[in-house]
Amino acid sequence: ALWTAGFLAFPLAGLAGTAVVGRVDSPGAALIGGAVAGLGIGLGQTLAGRGRLDVRRWVPATGIGMGLGLLLGAVVVGYGTSLPDLALMGALTGLVLGPAQALALPRGTRLRWAWAAALPPLWALGWTTTTLGGIAVDEQFTVFGAYGAITFSALSGLLLLRLLPERPAAGSPPAPAPVGARA
Repeated sequence: ALWTAGFLAFPLAGLAGTAVVGRVDSPGAALIGGAVAGLGIGLGQTLAGRGRLDVRRWVPATGIGMGLGLLLGAVVVGYGTSLPDLALMGALTGLVLGPAQALALPRGTRLRWAWAAALPPLWALGWTTTTLGGIAVDEQFTVFGAYGAITFSALSGLLLLRLLPERPAAGSPPAPAPVGARA
């Protein structure tokens, strides 16, 4: 539930990206605006993750992945804002962002590449939901709005619950290292 509440990071990070670059209507705006928004989203996700994501790894991975992903997606669709354009842009953003974040997931994460595989359709769904919600997507935002963010956060949160290693209870001794693991 807390991960879903982290959806608030999306519109706030989007405002930051837009404040820095304006519309996503050029390669530079896509790269820089995407990176700024990604840093904000990554920070919000680490806060919502309640210590399960390492801020030193997750935030930079999200900023870099989103900057490069938005650059790829926006250029491919020619900065278009139709529903098919934004769905494709979202999928391409997720295609780059997913592996970046998968590499930043904590040690012991089960099937970390499932995260990478899930992000393209989830980001496409985020843009689709925002567009169908009547948001003025023709303003070329850096990230989808609250409708898409709630949808993305709820679904990705369910996936993260399945993938992340269990947290030990407070006061319990740490789990032993796997046989053959280095110290």
